[in-house]
Amino acid sequence: MVRYLAEVRDVGRMLVVFGGVIAIIGLLLWSGFGVGWLGHLPGDIRIERGSSTFYFPIVTCIIVSVVLTLIMSFFRR
Repeated sequence: MVRYLAEVRDVGRMLVVFGGVIAIIGLLLWSGFGVGWLGHLPGDIRIERGSSTFYFPIVTCIIVSVVLTLIMSFFRR
């Protein structure tokens, strides 16, 4: 029972930390940080034909994935 409570506290602490990190990232993006480069990196795919546009930020997705992986591995330790 005591071990279960310790695990629940660890999960709660982890959720609070992740929530705080997500809130900080949201505030940074909301304030305009990253507007100039986020999604406009070399390698991001953008096709414009007439009045339609296809946009897939592949390099941005890869960079975000690597950063999130590093953050997750840091919190696992």
